Amino acid sequence: MRHRYANLTRIRALDPEHDYLAIYQTMLRYEFPWDMKLGLNLAFNRSFSIPAIAAVHTATGELTERTQKRIDDTGLLMYEMVLNGFDQPRGRDALRRVNQIHRPYDIPNDDYLYVLGCLVVIPTRWLQQYGWRQPCCHERRATYLFYRELGRRMGITEIPSSYEEFETWFDAHDATHLQPNDDAAAIERATRMLMLTRIPTPLAPLGNALVSAMYDAPLRHAMRVAAPAWPIRAGLHAALKLRSRLQRWFGAPRTTALFANGIKAKSYPDGYEISQLGPQQDQVPRRPSA
Repeated sequence: MRHRYANLTRIRALDPEHDYLAIYQTMLRYEFPWDMKLGLNLAFNRSFSIPAIAAVHTATGELTERTQKRIDDTGLLMYEMVLNGFDQPRGRDALRRVNQIHRPYDIPNDDYLYVLGCLVVIPTRWLQQYGWRQPCCHERRATYLFYRELGRRMGITEIPSSYEEFETWFDAHDATHLQPNDDAAAIERATRMLMLTRIPTPLAPLGNALVSAMYDAPLRHAMRVAAPAWPIRAGLHAALKLRSRLQRWFGAPRTTALFANGIKAKSYPDGYEISQLGPQQDQVPRRPSA
């Protein structure tokens, strides 16, 4: 059996400045597949909750009226870029489609930067708290570099120069702009079903309370979600901590990569074309001028 820390040993032998894609792929596909997918879901949930960003999403109706398809499209485009990078054909096609989808909107740079910060910071913090091991410095750097490159190719400017600086910028922006708003509340109600699918079947009766417990207090406040009872919050925290320890003590390195048989999505049981993901242009209203 391979050593539990075999992937970490390999990651530490790489140079994140040049090998950030390989490191980030290893994190998602082998080391932390469940945690990374959940962390990315939480990241997108938070990014949808800033009032200005939430207003764009409710205006399109993509998240509130075509929820499953919108969630699937976002995940498929993201995973295509992670699995293929930005220079391989499918990764290039996914990035091109992301830029096409955003082109009709007059979105300020700081809003783009905040979404990018969510993708960098939120999954990393989840791993730091609940991963079976702490992400190492190479993994934090690789995460930052992957999304810095994504941001650059999307035309995002003023990206902080390190993970630590991005985290500081993110916290300051979050504290100022994450405010209660009806659009965020509507999106949360529509997208909660995705989080509910992460709840083990025996705990399904507590599903809504457990989903609320996964949000931190500022996010619940912005989404107008009531805080669950403290035993639920404490119980979830304890269960996730126990899971991380059991994985560390008794787990073995994953030998089959996540998405080894392709990326699947409920909305596309027969497969999908990258160019068809997301709303079609006749469905995309322009953002109202400020």
